[in-house]
Amino acid sequence: QVQLVESGGGLVQPGGSLRLSCAAAERLQSLEAMGWYRQFPGKERELFAAIRNGGTTNYADSVKRRFTISGDIVKNAVYLQMNSLKAEEKTVYYCNAWMTNMGVKHNYWGQGSQVNVSK
Repeated sequence: QVQLVESGGGLVQPGGSLRLSCAAAERLQSLEAMGWYRQFPGKERELFAAIRNGGTTNYADSVKRRFTISGDIVKNAVYLQMNSLKAEEKTVYYCNAWMTNMGVKHNYWGQGSQVNVSK
């Protein structure tokens, strides 16, 4: 299973910024999109930012105007600039890429990046 490799997590104060990066360990072809998920304790992993092949981006309301996703789907790379981070956004962030082949969706995941938001 091809893995995505993440980097850039860490500790930041409330109101601060962090940038996450993600790239495929091996070339992935025919990706439809790449995105970022996060998972809070006791809750399901949630998609909050995505970029499609062609450049269209989508965001959850909770991160609009604070987070920016960018990248190159063909080059299998995606980035997440997070500004004005809140203490309650401390959690693990996951990179994801997906494609559909013969009606079956295939997901690829990063290892997860811990983001700590604390004074």
